[in-house]
Amino acid sequence: MEKRDLYDINRKLTGKTIYKGEEIPEGNYILVVLAFIRNSKGELLVQKRSKEKGGEYGFTGGHAKTGENSIQAIRTEINEELGIKVNENELELVYSGRSDRGQTFFDIYYIEKDIKIEDMTLQKEEVEFVEWDSISKIQEYIDDGLVIENHIEEFYRIIEILKEKGINI
Repeated sequence: MEKRDLYDINRKLTGKTIYKGEEIPEGNYILVVLAFIRNSKGELLVQKRSKEKGGEYGFTGGHAKTGENSIQAIRTEINEELGIKVNENELELVYSGRSDRGQTFFDIYYIEKDIKIEDMTLQKEEVEFVEWDSISKIQEYIDDGLVIENHIEEFYRIIEILKEKGINI
């Protein structure tokens, strides 16, 4: 069973761990990572989660495992969920935040990479299928209530970050 490191409110490792699914002790936090992968057409890679994982649309990411730092965690998640290996220098950390309500620290990564869907090996326990979607198509999914709730705010955040960088999206 997967273990997760616990952090204090200042994002310092406490030396304590919990198992996946275990309640986060009060005053502690876990680390969550999320990747927005954009192709040269300006589309974002969206995944439809498996029925066991709720069947909603979202983006690639998850919880850091014990011993993983943020960049290691996002590389692990991309590899596990999509079967794709990415180098550290391909990933750009564009946002870090903390949710006291969710007891999480979260890091948002951005990567520009053309990946053929047929070259991906999806983790069937987690991902039903993936597709490249325009911002307007993702907005339709949001409007229809089909996107993982905690990914919606980050979707809007990445759009603003990319606009600030002068990236037309």
